[in-house]
Amino acid sequence: MPDARASLSQDLIWRLEALGFDLLGGFFRLLPLETASSLGGAALRLLGPLSGAHKTADSNLRIAFPDMPKAERDRLLVAQWDNLGRLTAEFQLMDRLTPNSGRIEIVGAEHLRAVAESDLPAVLISGHFSNWEVMAAVIVHLGVRCDVTYRAANNPYIDARIIETRRRYGVQLMAPKGETGSREVMRAMGKGMSVALLNDQKFNKGIAAPFFGVTAFTAPGPTRFALKFDCPMIPMCVERTTGARFKVTIYESLTPPHTGNLAADIEEGVRRVNAFIEARVRERPDQWFWTHKRWPAEAYAALKD
Repeated sequence: MPDARASLSQDLIWRLEALGFDLLGGFFRLLPLETASSLGGAALRLLGPLSGAHKTADSNLRIAFPDMPKAERDRLLVAQWDNLGRLTAEFQLMDRLTPNSGRIEIVGAEHLRAVAESDLPAVLISGHFSNWEVMAAVIVHLGVRCDVTYRAANNPYIDARIIETRRRYGVQLMAPKGETGSREVMRAMGKGMSVALLNDQKFNKGIAAPFFGVTAFTAPGPTRFALKFDCPMIPMCVERTTGARFKVTIYESLTPPHTGNLAADIEEGVRRVNAFIEARVRERPDQWFWTHKRWPAEAYAALKD
């Protein structure tokens, strides 16, 4: 619900934005899935390079791949806009893009089936790969009782629509924020619920750990939860194979060590998460979310024009 303290002008802006969201979603839902995905990709290949986020994506690529030729970097910039545009369109049709659609190959399903059968919690981690909504659909499909965490949209009307869209394909959402949010996660896990988190974005109060050889601050929450409940920390990844078709891979646990030194164990768990995310990005750099400022400000300041 909108904040009662919001001004009338702010509320009007939010409502207009929500109307645009509805019109765009309604348009895409009139189209076949492949057509909508292709059109979304074409739109952001055209519009994305005109946005300020294009410079952020270019800077991120320069930090991650300092020796990459400019021609290859330019190719990846176009490819990542295509992927992001496809995701934008596909989100509106996710109820048609579940494992039952035949469009998703699942590798390593036994790891999540074991969680579903155990009635014990697990921490499921991943990053913003390809269409990351597909991973949530797979978690639901494999029968895992799971809360999928997310960052609530600034616009409360759009946030409500996002929640409803995800509910259409069975996803339960939790938007933890600060200490209160952590307590919500722990209450859910205490009842045997698993939790799924995307653990690849900048977290200013996080653990400093290498990411592409450059220090990045990463949220320690997933590692803390795994240690608290002595449960597996299972990584996942989704890859776009062609068009609106995907492969979701579920890996063996990255469970952090239990040495008795909690600080050291958390740091090692975060390192393992960063190493996993980096390896997947290196495999398919065209399908990661490059428009987010992942590294500290000094890493960007050090870039030479």
